[in-house]
Amino acid sequence: MNASVISAQPAPGSSPEAVAPAWHTIAILVVMSALTVLSARSGNLVGLGPYGRAGSYGMVMVFEWATVAFIWYGVSRRGLRIADLVGGRWSGPLAVLRDLGIAIVYLMGSLLILNLIGYVLKAAPNQAIRNIFPHGPMEIVLYLMLAATAGFCEELIFRGYLQRQFSAWTRSAIGGIVLQGIAFGAAHGYQGWKYMVIIAVFGTMFGLLAQWLRSLRPGMMAHFVQDGVGGLLGPHFMK
Repeated sequence: MNASVISAQPAPGSSPEAVAPAWHTIAILVVMSALTVLSARSGNLVGLGPYGRAGSYGMVMVFEWATVAFIWYGVSRRGLRIADLVGGRWSGPLAVLRDLGIAIVYLMGSLLILNLIGYVLKAAPNQAIRNIFPHGPMEIVLYLMLAATAGFCEELIFRGYLQRQFSAWTRSAIGGIVLQGIAFGAAHGYQGWKYMVIIAVFGTMFGLLAQWLRSLRPGMMAHFVQDGVGGLLGPHFMK
């Protein structure tokens, strides 16, 4: 295993060093907050106007990959790579299957908890959530590309980057996990406050998984499966 990857992964319960300058993180948080407010006010995925589902998918993918590119710029100033933030290593097909198995088990357990929270809050999908679901072959393809982008980029942004930064700033691994979870929930303003709470809990659970495994790979898999399957099956359960 690459030594730089090992050094970038903190032991459970420890707080890592900051992986980028403070101004870099603040810039990301300001932009994300602005987009969250816009999406919450407009009640759609991107908050920038009626671009249709395909256009919204494309805009979100561009934004998330641009954020990853900006993160790469920031961490490179500390001598780190994107691979250092992802962590873990696949030595062969069995390692991939192992992480996939962890992802599925984690997803099944976490969804039970989230469904319970949703029942207590009496959360119901709003029109913005319903509008996300793809219709037709082209939108399905684009949506799955969006789910794959979210699986990689959002785990890297929140669990790979922000969790490290918040842990360093608070000098607490738990502080980093909780704060990135709150940021993750807040980034989904268009879904309404009840779903923001549910998503914040979901993000915190993803953070615990990343901290435990010292790898984002199973979380990325779980994130893609949840978004992809949820988007494809959602219309059939929300009629």
